[in-house]
Amino acid sequence: MKKININGYLEDIIERSDYPLERCRDILAKEVTAILGYGPQGSGQSLNMRDQGFNVILGLRKGSSWEKALSDGWVVGENLFEIEEAVKRGTIIQFLLSDAGQIHAWQTVKENLSPGNALYFSHGFGIVFNEQTKIEPPEDIDVILVAPKGSGLTVRTHFQAGRGINSSFAVHQDYTGNARDRCIATAFAIGSGHLFETTFEKEVHSDLTGERCVLMGLLQGAFLAQFEVLREHGHSPSEAYNETIEEALQSLYPLVSENGMDWMYANCSTTAQRGALDWAPKFHKALKPVIEDCYQNVLNGNEAKISIESNSKIDYRENLEVELEEVKNQEMWIAGQQLRKLRPENL
Repeated sequence: MKKININGYLEDIIERSDYPLERCRDILAKEVTAILGYGPQGSGQSLNMRDQGFNVILGLRKGSSWEKALSDGWVVGENLFEIEEAVKRGTIIQFLLSDAGQIHAWQTVKENLSPGNALYFSHGFGIVFNEQTKIEPPEDIDVILVAPKGSGLTVRTHFQAGRGINSSFAVHQDYTGNARDRCIATAFAIGSGHLFETTFEKEVHSDLTGERCVLMGLLQGAFLAQFEVLREHGHSPSEAYNETIEEALQSLYPLVSENGMDWMYANCSTTAQRGALDWAPKFHKALKPVIEDCYQNVLNGNEAKISIESNSKIDYRENLEVELEEVKNQEMWIAGQQLRKLRPENL
């Protein structure tokens, strides 16, 4: 376990060396992990566990996910079951359906849980907003969380590349006295690199804020704003795209990831340094109130309410496709479709 001190804030970081695979296998030796759902997280986590030799089964509805699981080598009656049967067979139940899917399936899951089971989440939404989701676990089970800090696709590709993805973990309810070990062992079984501890509440509040702000919502809004300003002042689509997105994602952001913003500043031109340092405080001042507003809407449940109500509509999928098509057809992303083909690795 590594202790880190960030401006006086002490944290314990759990590394793979603290829980090597043999220790994880010992902890989970008598467990059957039943993973419900085969979206990005369900498929990534289940395949990683299977590849590392853990006893894992799937619980799915028959349909597209079922067919995908079959194509990935899961076998009906051996490690692929419908949800009700998988819950009965499992001892650690990974509830990895979508937030809306969890609401729909909860009664079936709840009715088939056994005392001493562990109910595992990768997002605290269902538990934290239980007044709206109605997901209230019984008292005679463990309730745990492992939240990879990336998409399910990244969970899988990082594992295949021999790397891990950082994850947070939390114990919400410890009925057996072994919830923490079950949680941490499963975290490394799914391919985590290192772990930091949180709570269900903090995970969901930070996650929802991040998705709406710098991870996705703010990013799309900022990209589009700069692209439009450049285009409105006569710059070509390729120039606007390259200066807004290509250089950011292919050149500068990887440097920030590798070494930090200060290092990136230090390794660009003096003109770029001066402009970035002078304008950063202006963006900070403009954006912090917007992000605070977003956080408060997450905190008071408004964002959860909007999400649940939207996802529960019969025509949600059709309306979503219309919205996504509008984004896809923005000139900025049309330019991107053409210019990505010209990257050296695609020629």
